[in-house]
Amino acid sequence: MTALTDWIQRKEQLLQLLGSLSLLLLTLTLAALVLVVITLPDNYFTRDHRAPTSLTHPHPLPWRGLSLLKNLLGILFIFLGIALLVLPGQGALTILVGLTLTNFPGKYRLERRMMRQSVIHKSLNKIRTMANKPPLKVPVQQTPVANRR
Repeated sequence: MTALTDWIQRKEQLLQLLGSLSLLLLTLTLAALVLVVITLPDNYFTRDHRAPTSLTHPHPLPWRGLSLLKNLLGILFIFLGIALLVLPGQGALTILVGLTLTNFPGKYRLERRMMRQSVIHKSLNKIRTMANKPPLKVPVQQTPVANRR
């Protein structure tokens, strides 16, 4: 036990820095989450699919550069979230924000599936209610078509 307390005393500055970083990341993650939830259109999750924004943008080259930066920031958040799973902080929330920033195949299906969870859509709609925004519409579960012979 004395070895642990000695180690903590030797690493006190590092532990304070990690704690401060964790608090900063928690604040930034919550702010990013609230901003994303408030700016989403209320029918975002009820659409069957999303058209790639880069195809409809009048200037595709700058759009691709911004998209690359957004994806890199998302990957950074994912790695920070993984680190925060073992360090003090909100690892799962940081990973979730990182996933929302990145683009990958199947992302929209994953977002719709997550939105069908009552805990998630109630929490997100509570944030939207506080911001005087209409609630997000919950996507209906698509039933697979049975094979007909």
